[in-house]
Amino acid sequence: MKRALVFCLLHGPLLRAGAPATAPPDARQTVAASVIRIEKPAGKLAATGVIVTPDGYFLTKASEVPKLAGSSFFLPDGKPARVREVRRDSRTDVLLLQCSGVNGLAAVKWSESKSLAPGQWLLAPRQGGREDARLGVMSARRREIKGGSAAIGIRMADQDSPEGVRIIGVAEDSPAAAAGLKENDRLISIAGEAVKKYTVAHELISSREPGDEIEIEYKRGGKLTKCSVRLASRNRVLSNWTGEDYANGGISIRTDNFPEIIQHDIPLGPADMGGPVFNLLGQAVALNIARVDRVTTFALPMEVFWPGVQQWIEDDRHPPKAVVK
Repeated sequence: MKRALVFCLLHGPLLRAGAPATAPPDARQTVAASVIRIEKPAGKLAATGVIVTPDGYFLTKASEVPKLAGSSFFLPDGKPARVREVRRDSRTDVLLLQCSGVNGLAAVKWSESKSLAPGQWLLAPRQGGREDARLGVMSARRREIKGGSAAIGIRMADQDSPEGVRIIGVAEDSPAAAAGLKENDRLISIAGEAVKKYTVAHELISSREPGDEIEIEYKRGGKLTKCSVRLASRNRVLSNWTGEDYANGGISIRTDNFPEIIQHDIPLGPADMGGPVFNLLGQAVALNIARVDRVTTFALPMEVFWPGVQQWIEDDRHPPKAVVK
């Protein structure tokens, strides 16, 4: 009976009912062998990466790794790696990096995703490969996700003032809260531009991309202070404010403005983004790119990013020669 179930999962119609809690052992081993773990200080998982070449090129979600400084990178065997940034793409939110001085790594094998349909089984790494791969299904048709605006999670008084724009509310677990902004602080400048009107402050924030960092100068108790704030998608900020993110484990910094996505329900967290999505044959078909709510994750189909990534790698390996005149 057990053999029949595994055969059905791998070769038969991929239906929702009767799903196992974890992936078949062979597929799980394939997933774990290609994962890079990216940690913040104190060992907290920041994002997940997927190895795409044996000599250490790998991909992750760009907005979850805004800077390499302060981040630690670990190979599938747990050894630390020295990493350099190769290319950052705002259109897809994909970041290409390379581990220095390595070779013989297990790179994923990509397979087309066009044949995937809602209801088909998929699996993905969890916790940077330290937990068993999780199963789920493609839960909606593939589609473009339109861009929304960026936000930092503050409410501002709708009164202009030469003393700056007053903050009247700060969302919990928001970029503003993480940067230390508080109610009754007054915004003096954003990205070097003075703000005396709340409409100007709103435009300076919303016109940028989620994941961007901006410097904010503010006044508290008569003292001027500066902080750096990383912008988030407005959807993420509103979810925290309205309570929709309760028990979800978090939402990605950027959740929209993607050229095409595959939607699935694999139980993951924001730090699992940047990792691969596999079919049950162990072939990578997409890149997890945004945890959107309790039951929804967006993944970029391989056709969206892989042709471009291959060109980036080729350009990096063979940079143009300088022209001598």
